[in-house]
Amino acid sequence: MRLLSYNIHKGIGGRDRRYRLERVISVIESENPDIVCLHEVDRNVRRSRFNNQPKIFAEYFNMQESLFQLNVKLKTGGYGNLILSRWPFLSQHQISLTNKWRKARGAQIVVIDSPEGPFQLVNFHLGLAERERHWQIDHLLTHRLFQEGNGHPVMIVGDTNDWRNTLAKGTFSTHEFEEITHPPSKFRSFPAYMPVGTLDKAFIRGEIGIRHAKLSRSKLSREASDHLPLVIDFHLNEHARDFMKKAEH
Repeated sequence: MRLLSYNIHKGIGGRDRRYRLERVISVIESENPDIVCLHEVDRNVRRSRFNNQPKIFAEYFNMQESLFQLNVKLKTGGYGNLILSRWPFLSQHQISLTNKWRKARGAQIVVIDSPEGPFQLVNFHLGLAERERHWQIDHLLTHRLFQEGNGHPVMIVGDTNDWRNTLAKGTFSTHEFEEITHPPSKFRSFPAYMPVGTLDKAFIRGEIGIRHAKLSRSKLSREASDHLPLVIDFHLNEHARDFMKKAEH
């Protein structure tokens, strides 16, 4: 199974500052993911021609499920997070991660009924301040709606804004999560044209076997947004155990 996590910067290129959503679509399509987790997705905003980007993505990729979370409200429309999935959601929740006096943030929490079994997926975009980010992770992992899925393997992905790479050893570690975007030197995703920051990350707990994790570093992906997309190939449950045994040998 393949998941792609991508801050699309509203479809505006990181260097040329031009709005060309078709470039983002081509980058996603080239990786052929089963699940797509996007951040900074516009809806009815002037800078993106008042496009309904969640609808455009849902119609173009024609996946079974589509869930949009509007976080930042503007004069017209706003932007937020989007999940697309080839497989159905068994449950879906959206919670606020907004801290006082900070920009509105949120997390999407879904349980996906994949061909290898159900697993919980969280898609988020964290804040710019380090203390704020640690509060957001603690709020998420102790939230009753997140804990509803604690019986399933869990994957958490998104734009963490974690410049100093402190999240993995904080609350994530306390809650027995493992970071798979490690070491940071191999997952520098921002800015896309000359990346120095490991901002787009993924964490797992439970029986999830990671086959491969990478950044999409094509010429187009360096132009389409100010972030590079993160791509993760993985298995669940007995499939994960089988993969781990083969890897050990």
